[in-house]
Amino acid sequence: MTGSAAEFDEPSPVVSRLWYVAYGSNTHRARLDAYLRGGRSADGGDRTYPGCRDPRPPERAVGVMLPGALYFATTSPVWGGGRAFYDPAVAGEIPARAYLLTAGQFSDIAHQEMFRAPGTELDLRRVLRHGRDRLGPGRYETLVRAGTLDGLPLLTFTAPWGLHEVPPVAPTGPYLRQLGSGIAEAHGWPVARVARFLASCPGAAGHWSAPEVEAVLPGGQ
Repeated sequence: MTGSAAEFDEPSPVVSRLWYVAYGSNTHRARLDAYLRGGRSADGGDRTYPGCRDPRPPERAVGVMLPGALYFATTSPVWGGGRAFYDPAVAGEIPARAYLLTAGQFSDIAHQEMFRAPGTELDLRRVLRHGRDRLGPGRYETLVRAGTLDGLPLLTFTAPWGLHEVPPVAPTGPYLRQLGSGIAEAHGWPVARVARFLASCPGAAGHWSAPEVEAVLPGGQ
């Protein structure tokens, strides 16, 4: 990945294809498919998704390391417990998964994460130019550009606040299982390494030990 979240040189305000970078439950491919095709994901979570206007699968999917920090905060209505957020301003890097999608698919996924009806295009000009754009006050209503891969922008969404501005909330076991499964799919990490990473994230740290996380992951002891 190249670039930073501060300013980008590319003059074009519009892209037709981009990388959607998932760092939470959508790292798991079956979960992303529910956002694309609609319906309820078979791997857990208490929510039915309307799906994207274009339900085609991603053109490509690759594991990437996202600069910044993963932390758990607020309470998920889908999983219970803390949900994953991304703070690009904190030093570090997190395992994520980049999906090559159309701009329309990214817009529809973002709307569903914002608990809005899909069907309208997001204005991506500000995030593409400046690296960040706050669309609203909600939990996943801030767009972030995390760099470039193969000449296309890496975009994700997170909360408008930072890691140190909200109290940490411990995630549930099913949610950690979802995230851990996605990380293992994307990066091929062994279960113990996935567990160590998740147990180190603010919100999980101090509530979950690495062995406890490992025990809830597929293939864990």
